[in-house]
Amino acid sequence: MTIKYCCKKLSQKKEEEIKSSVEEFSKLFIPVEDTLYIFEDLKTNALFCECHIYADKVVSYGTIDSPLDSENQAEYRANRDVVEDNNAFIQMKEDAKRQRSFSNIVAEYITTFDQEHPLKIIGGQHRFIAILEARDADVNQLHGIKVYFGLNTEQRLDVQLISNTNIAVSSDLLDRMLETVKGPQLRTWCQQVGLLNNEEDFADRKQRGGRITVRAARSFIMNYYNGKMVKADTFQNVRTTPILAKTGGVDEEWEQLKYKNKDMWEDKELNEAGKQFAKLIKTQREYYNRGGKTQNSDFADKALSYAVLSAWAFVAGVLQSNTVRLNRHYALSDETKTDPLNAKVLAKAKHKTDPDNYRGLGTRTDVKDRGRLTELFYFQAEKGSGITKELTAAAIAKYYAKLAVIEAEEAAKKV
Repeated sequence: MTIKYCCKKLSQKKEEEIKSSVEEFSKLFIPVEDTLYIFEDLKTNALFCECHIYADKVVSYGTIDSPLDSENQAEYRANRDVVEDNNAFIQMKEDAKRQRSFSNIVAEYITTFDQEHPLKIIGGQHRFIAILEARDADVNQLHGIKVYFGLNTEQRLDVQLISNTNIAVSSDLLDRMLETVKGPQLRTWCQQVGLLNNEEDFADRKQRGGRITVRAARSFIMNYYNGKMVKADTFQNVRTTPILAKTGGVDEEWEQLKYKNKDMWEDKELNEAGKQFAKLIKTQREYYNRGGKTQNSDFADKALSYAVLSAWAFVAGVLQSNTVRLNRHYALSDETKTDPLNAKVLAKAKHKTDPDNYRGLGTRTDVKDRGRLTELFYFQAEKGSGITKELTAAAIAKYYAKLAVIEAEEAAKKV
């Protein structure tokens, strides 16, 4: 086997490192190529080769259990979850058993962890499983693989991103990958307050009954701190519309918030707000999951609606200076007569300006729903009566009255 470098000249140390890895790889996997060409991605300087390997080698020494940060967060994975019941995946597995050769499988050869499976599949985990099941049926076909060597964490993230582009990766998975590279702080915080279970990672896509997403966690914290900037005695005179964290890329506002609040993860008041919201999620779900059967999945997951989550967190921030009202806000999850958020009432809540297909508060993520829910949670904390039909109608009216006054004042300033 010959190694040829189609890249810029490497340092002696790097060339020796890559040569050693490629030789190990070649002896173990026995690619059919007599010459392995080492290419360089000039964007990141990542080094790779493209070759063909038989299925028995791929499944014997390969794994889809590949972390993004093997040194500091080895228990958390960058790959999306495998969708077992997807029709395309089912067809892919059938094709593999009929001796189809796959290509565009992306992997990293690395032996610093899980030495029994040095080929870590970065892109193409569904194809890997199809190959695995076909091999169990005695199909040993050749497959094309792009193999990276000597990646650092930043290069590994880049490979993850470009590899998953082919499978229309969800923005939630991109958020999870980017947050993992930044460090474990957000995930650890969510685990500590109960928004995630111990050793549980963020969801790779938002779905009913699922885990919290990175976007939801960021939105919660961002709105909590935004709410703290509003004084309770000025609440009725200023715009109080929660925001949603950006998704699918770097959120500069989130990065700025972390920079300005370096002690965020030790903020006891924020931690308490997180714990209380986790309690609200749990109580809401339990009410609609009685007897082990979900009565209404939309109602059960109402707390994790982005509009509800952002508004609840915003009001929790505003009320940090008013212990009595804050306790009333947190006490929502103690509701016993109905579900804490009274989802049936919210579903019927409507303003005359809403379209016919509007399905109630918390079903949309637009500015209007976020603003009206903020008024609702703030008004509930004032009254302490829980969410009722009358309270909801009054809160919606207060939202439009407040908006009209603010817009009139803003218009007057332009005269």
